Amino acid sequence: MKTETTILIASFITSIILGIIIIPILKKLKVGQIERDDGPKSHLKKQGTPTMGGIIIIITMILVITGAYIYLTATGQNEVANKLLPMLLISIGFGTIGFIDDFKKLVLKNTKGLKPSYKMIGLLVISVAYVVYLLQILHFDTQTYIPIIKTYIDLPIYIYIPFAIIVILATTNAINLTDGIDGLSSSVSAIIITCLAVIGMLFAVQEVSVFASCVIGAILGFLMFNLHPAKVFMGDTGSLLLGGVISAIALYLKMPILLIIIALIPVLETLSVIIQVAYYKKTGKRIFKMAPLHHHFELSGWKENKVVIVFSLITLILCIIGLKII
Repeated sequence: MKTETTILIASFITSIILGIIIIPILKKLKVGQIERDDGPKSHLKKQGTPTMGGIIIIITMILVITGAYIYLTATGQNEVANKLLPMLLISIGFGTIGFIDDFKKLVLKNTKGLKPSYKMIGLLVISVAYVVYLLQILHFDTQTYIPIIKTYIDLPIYIYIPFAIIVILATTNAINLTDGIDGLSSSVSAIIITCLAVIGMLFAVQEVSVFASCVIGAILGFLMFNLHPAKVFMGDTGSLLLGGVISAIALYLKMPILLIIIALIPVLETLSVIIQVAYYKKTGKRIFKMAPLHHHFELSGWKENKVVIVFSLITLILCIIGLKII
């Protein structure tokens, strides 16, 4: 617990320092947010706010995890140290896909960004690489924990592999869709990852609790600049990174099914988009005032801070429930 606390604090401080350095650079490079004309009108004033802020989280993770690796190796905890780097690399891989998308949109001024098919292929390649790492390098079995009944089930390998890949792709896209209001995606993700860190501690999976502590600290530091009114947005660089972190840890703990509960807000955000599109194609009408779900509440009169607070509290309650039923 002492190690995790130290890493969290170090990560938090590093993230704040990097934010102070990087945000002015992003402003200077004019890497500003491009708001949709069909989005909430209140968001138009955010036009030009620096984005790609996810690189603050990525650099923080690289620096702190490297420091943790050196410390753990020096203190004879080589096994834990060696398992940190693959989780870091996988997470950076997802963040890199988002960075390429942001870079094309904001620096190269290609409004379409990375082609959806290319983005999906990139995410798929990284997802497959992680699943192969779990099965072939770490020699994980295909056991998956079922909450409530508190037991593991053995999935056939031909079911587990596509299931694990779908979990990763769904989670990264769900967190990406949740990123649309100042501080929403970062707040919700921080709570979910904290829940996973606690589970790592309860099940004595130190590499998870150490890695998660680093990410939590990085997000909390980033939140100092991302809360309303945001001075920086994370962009796809950050949202895909965090989605990758959440899914990677959940699979590592063999608890991907728990995400249905503790990550219900991102799940509902995704479902709102799917339902809206399907219903509109069929009837020409909309169920929600706007999708994803957080925009519906905005257009219903909720302030951004209220949406963030309510969604975060719901996530916190769901995470407490999740800890009770594991």
